[in-house]
Amino acid sequence: MKAILQRVLSASVTVDQEIVSSIGKGVLVFAAVAPGDTEKEAESLAAKVLKLKLWDDESGGRWKKNVKDINGEVLCVSQFTLLASTKKGSKPDFHGAMSGDDAKRLYQYFYSKVQEGHAVGKVKDGVFQAMMQVALVNDGPVTLELLAHPKQSQEKKNTKAGESPA
Repeated sequence: MKAILQRVLSASVTVDQEIVSSIGKGVLVFAAVAPGDTEKEAESLAAKVLKLKLWDDESGGRWKKNVKDINGEVLCVSQFTLLASTKKGSKPDFHGAMSGDDAKRLYQYFYSKVQEGHAVGKVKDGVFQAMMQVALVNDGPVTLELLAHPKQSQEKKNTKAGESPA
């Protein structure tokens, strides 16, 4: 899974000219699911979103507080285009993104894990597979890329390192 996280003063998602979600101070998370991703990657990414220290503390200590510490909000938005390849030609290739129902299930699992890890009502969502308009006021600006890759088996790791499998 891949995510782009932005520290925001506010953010909202509009679908069909209607605001479906909005938050105040917190983080906006654009998340994409890749083939091979599992619930383990979704859990790892959700934990990163909630634990990243993006705010200063009261005494001016830099990068000391996470979104839960500041009682901030989280807005999750599914965005398969994060996994586009632009290596060839001028048209993006989206084969790096998981398709359809599997992607929706895993994205919803990621969203539920973010919700479970934070206070009730503090985590909002966009609309999966909808054409969304996302508005935000970036704070800083602070924008980070987060990755949670499927773990390779130890056998594959050893083989890649030039060792023969046991």
